[in-house]
Amino acid sequence: MRLIASLSACIFVLATGGCAQAGGHWVELAAQRFTVEVADDDAERARGLMFRDELPQGHGMVFIHDREEPQAYWMKNTRIPLDILYFDNDRRLVSQQRDVPPCSAGDRCPPYPSEAPARYVLELNAGEAAKMSLANGAELRLDPEIAATP
Repeated sequence: MRLIASLSACIFVLATGGCAQAGGHWVELAAQRFTVEVADDDAERARGLMFRDELPQGHGMVFIHDREEPQAYWMKNTRIPLDILYFDNDRRLVSQQRDVPPCSAGDRCPPYPSEAPARYVLELNAGEAAKMSLANGAELRLDPEIAATP
């Protein structure tokens, strides 16, 4: 019964186009695989994980920018604490902002910049980077379905 309900929900979401970018994409980092949503245009990157009350364990969002450059993310209207991980063109970890708290202060929310130019940004639940003992230089592996041409 539970399986039928899950399949029905999936069919509805696919039919309505509600998660075109969330259709089972994944990334791997430190030998762990995460199911991710992909934000690869300005509108998706601007919205990010705003207004969500939770991010399921093992899930995240990968942001793909048009070019490698200094990045800065903020937590405006974000309700869940996150780890924000910055990767260069070669998908090597160049900067980490761990345990970033939610922010409801609107435009007064502080920025969390990368310490080096980045092209890819991965947001995971706060504490994931610590669990994996992530160190700069770690490689982000992308699902081949994700457009990742440098």
